[in-house]
Amino acid sequence: MTTRRDFVKNTALAGAAFSTLPGWSLNVVSERTEEKLRVGLIGVGLRGTNHLNNLLLRSDCEVIALCDVDPKRIEIALEMMSKAGQKTPSVFQKNDYDYRNLLDMESVDAVIISTPWLWHTTMAKDAMRAGKYTGLEVSAANTLEECWDLVNVHEETGSHLMILENVCYRRDIMAVLNMVKQDVFGELLHFRCGYQHDLRFVKFNDGKTPYGLGAEFGDKGISESAWRTQHSLLRNADVYPTHGLGPIAVMADINRGNRLKSITSMATKGVGLHNYIVRVGGPDHPNAKLKFAQGDVITSMIETTKGETIIVTHDCNSPRPYSLGFRVQGSKGLWEVDGNRIYVEDRAEHPHRWDNATPWLKEYDHPLWQQYGELATGAGHGGMDFFVLQAFVRSAINKVAPPLDAYDAAAWSAVTPLSGRSIAHEGEPQDFPDFTRGNWIKRAPVDWMKTVYGAH
Repeated sequence: MTTRRDFVKNTALAGAAFSTLPGWSLNVVSERTEEKLRVGLIGVGLRGTNHLNNLLLRSDCEVIALCDVDPKRIEIALEMMSKAGQKTPSVFQKNDYDYRNLLDMESVDAVIISTPWLWHTTMAKDAMRAGKYTGLEVSAANTLEECWDLVNVHEETGSHLMILENVCYRRDIMAVLNMVKQDVFGELLHFRCGYQHDLRFVKFNDGKTPYGLGAEFGDKGISESAWRTQHSLLRNADVYPTHGLGPIAVMADINRGNRLKSITSMATKGVGLHNYIVRVGGPDHPNAKLKFAQGDVITSMIETTKGETIIVTHDCNSPRPYSLGFRVQGSKGLWEVDGNRIYVEDRAEHPHRWDNATPWLKEYDHPLWQQYGELATGAGHGGMDFFVLQAFVRSAINKVAPPLDAYDAAAWSAVTPLSGRSIAHEGEPQDFPDFTRGNWIKRAPVDWMKTVYGAH
């Protein structure tokens, strides 16, 4: 049976095979080597230890440094490494800026940043300036200035940054991308996406009440409630756009022959978090007196230079089932994730009626998943975490630009400040900056998965 360790040793052969597939071409060429990528992890919370777990399963990586200000998380990470038979890494946990001492290590080739959002840009800039190949969790930036900082530092230093948007590698998303590349839907017209996920229990978690629920956050909270809730308290904006927008941007060739042009956003009133506090903490709880800025449902419409529209929804503070709400629509038909349905003109079983999408997703299952889906089992988030890490590692080892780069990180993350500005001005349209400085016109659509099969 093939293992993940076998896989990373055989990607060169796989690359040769996949270079002949429609829509995919391998441009990465490197000599076969036993060189290992020496990785430092900045942030080993829940997301960081997920990356650590997958790195420990690889034969082409060595984790040599860890950084986190929470000693409990460091202890968990060290135990994981010990159980995996790995050497004890250098540890940095003295203060908020001890990560810079990790970046001073010449032996570190690449870093993965999995920290609270407000640290992302600062740490990524420092990492690129230190010459490290940088993997950055989502979202990548909070302000337009930070978006530009990511691009400017990348261009100034030549250091690469990859935004680690794992949903781009989800199995159904890649099958639909395959359909888009093979013109199943015709000329693209319209998309819908978003982040629709009831996270109230994450935003208020004191670890004392049943199922980890609570009405505390900030210094009294645990895990993400220690920092994530503050954004809902202070910002009326789509603070987490990339899980939805990232995959759509890839399908629409954003920054590579197409560009996000303008956005207009609206927000409902915000009652979900207040109601939740009252329900789990009681009407007299101090946090029940807080006024949360963020609307419960934030809706943004984006226009591209090619004339497509994209509706992006943020809905995390109200009771609802999980969905990223994907819809891909073209001149020949459309696919919707909710309801698992598809309609393609002239191929539908009945005119004007939905077909079940399952047979289509199987027919157009991406070759990556067909060949290596078994290896992704248990990697996290349905297997897509394996593939996003694979792309990062192979890009870093081959010293090439990543499939999801600094320009993508900036453009996708810009939704947060621009949506906030539009909401504050009663839905007034806001223009996206051109983070490529005009180069989107000549940047050819990239084979953004090529490094998954890249030579080793």
